[in-house]
Amino acid sequence: MNKPKIYIDGQAGTTGLEIVKRLSNREDIELLKIPDDKRHDDVVRKEYMKEADLVFLCLPDAASIEAIKLIDDKTKVIDASTAHRTNPDWVYGFSELSNQQKQKIKSSYRVANPGCHATGFISIVYPLMKHQFIQKDTLLSCTSLTGYSGGGKSMIAQYETEKTSDLYAPRLYGLSLQHKHLKEMKQICHLEKTPLFCPVVDDYYRGMLTTIMIEGNKEEIVQLYQDFYQDTFIEVTKDEETYLSANLYAQKDNLKICIHGNDQQVMISALFDNLGKGASGAAIQNMNLMLGLEEYKGLSY
Repeated sequence: MNKPKIYIDGQAGTTGLEIVKRLSNREDIELLKIPDDKRHDDVVRKEYMKEADLVFLCLPDAASIEAIKLIDDKTKVIDASTAHRTNPDWVYGFSELSNQQKQKIKSSYRVANPGCHATGFISIVYPLMKHQFIQKDTLLSCTSLTGYSGGGKSMIAQYETEKTSDLYAPRLYGLSLQHKHLKEMKQICHLEKTPLFCPVVDDYYRGMLTTIMIEGNKEEIVQLYQDFYQDTFIEVTKDEETYLSANLYAQKDNLKICIHGNDQQVMISALFDNLGKGASGAAIQNMNLMLGLEEYKGLSY
């Protein structure tokens, strides 16, 4: 049987580089690598896309929309940008939401990879909505802490080579409360109200910690998550930590739900790697499903 051929459009970006690194030693796929001087040549790009069985788009939103025009309908695509995450013609690439969602990913030719902050938010909120611990009209408040690699090459350079005094402290951003991940958070979780969302970037390379707080009984909520995520890539713990460090799952591709609180108020946190389950790891997980491979092959956990 021929090995599936994989092409990464945008292989020089942060997400693209991570996928290249993870796939380079895979013996069950063939990685097509375009020469650096041809990365922006649409004629050559189209040739690589035509040869591939699956294409990763690791591009800015507008560039992803243009790239789709170069790809044959018979070629499978995973888009890592924001461009298609709320598009009904694309499947949202979060297999742990349900067995039905996993089957949709397996059979789809167009999968939108979730956003990093959205991954944390949805992993927490979707089970609560599904089992009516919260209602559609609930106004949720969420904080999400990320390492600076989430800002791409320009932010990495800023922190590592052009560092100023303000970069030694946590920095709130998205201050207009209109972060680009909010649309998918709201749509996938079937919320009527846009969440109040505060992202924070800090002086470490990779890792993410997304948190919401709700009223409820801790033991009931722990049981809900344990049942919901049974036999998935998401683990659930309670009261294991005195502190939660956002880089604890750096270099891992799975996600941990951490639950703290009491019988009236509960803090629920998603701990994962913004470059792992929040980007490249999730993309490879979706690739494995779309190509009929073992779902967690090549992933770290």
